[in-house]
Amino acid sequence: MNVTMNFEHIVAIGVGVISCATDVRSRRIPNVLTFGAAIAGAIFHAARGNGALFSLEGWVVAAAIFMIPFALGGLGAGDVKLIGALGAWIGPDHAIWLALYTGIAGGVLSVIVAMYYGYLGQAVSNVRLLLTHWRVCGIGAVHEISLEGSSGPRLAYALPIFAGLVLTIWLR
Repeated sequence: MNVTMNFEHIVAIGVGVISCATDVRSRRIPNVLTFGAAIAGAIFHAARGNGALFSLEGWVVAAAIFMIPFALGGLGAGDVKLIGALGAWIGPDHAIWLALYTGIAGGVLSVIVAMYYGYLGQAVSNVRLLLTHWRVCGIGAVHEISLEGSSGPRLAYALPIFAGLVLTIWLR
């Protein structure tokens, strides 16, 4: 498979690597990185002739998809801002694939982390509780198993976002 790296890919990978390092170390992704990368992507695409709207569409597509798990308490705001910033660099068509591959990588990595910490049984129970709650009460956040309410192991979600980015660049 022939993977051609362009400037947008290189910048997005750089943003992803920095985000992984900060997320693993501090469980935070700095706003200056995410907003700075998104603005830089818009400026780059405007100067290149794609238009700032191309970049904005990439940001909106990626961020909108990840607003759903964020609103349900499953992701942090930094994760949404990061995937939006990467979408601003790679554009709306690739942002859809970025979100899809990130979701798959996040699921796989979550299972690995849960197994490592001996939390897999509790994680499965939590998913069962969440689905039951949604069936009975409607779709909404369940505080006890959300990021803020759970005592389970934390996953630095910049890692699956980065994996999703690499897969998007490689496969698209």
